[in-house]
Amino acid sequence: MSFTGKYELQHQENFEPFMKALGLPEDLIQKGKDIKSISEIVQDGKKFKITVTAGSKVMTHEFTIGEESELELPNGEKAKTVVQLEGNNKLVAEAKGMKSVTELNGDTITHTMTMGDLTFKRVSKRV
Repeated sequence: MSFTGKYELQHQENFEPFMKALGLPEDLIQKGKDIKSISEIVQDGKKFKITVTAGSKVMTHEFTIGEESELELPNGEKAKTVVQLEGNNKLVAEAKGMKSVTELNGDTITHTMTMGDLTFKRVSKRV
C-alpha cells in the first residue's frame, strides 16, 4: 500500500493539552489549533518524504524505513529515531518518550502521538 498523496486535516483530538505538555507557548497553541494543515507524502520504496504545511509553517521529514534519521518534534526539538513499517499501512516511531503511529486506511490517514497517558490524534483525508 502506498502512502503517496496529499492529505488535508479533517479533525484532531487533544491538541491543546498535548502541546501544553510538550511545553509549547500558549500563543502558538492558540494559533495552531484551528489551522487545517496539508500533509504531502512521497513514498519511494522504503524512502519517505513528508511535508506538512500549517499556515506559514512548513515542516519536512525525510526518512528510510529501518534506518536512523533525525526528525523534528511538534515543539521544534530534533530527535534521532528509527521509523518502522508494521504490516503495509502503519509507520511507527518512538523518540524522547513519545510514540508516533501513522496509519493509512483507504484515503484516510490517522496520526496518533502518545506521551505518558496523553494521546493526540489527527485524522486527514486524501485530497
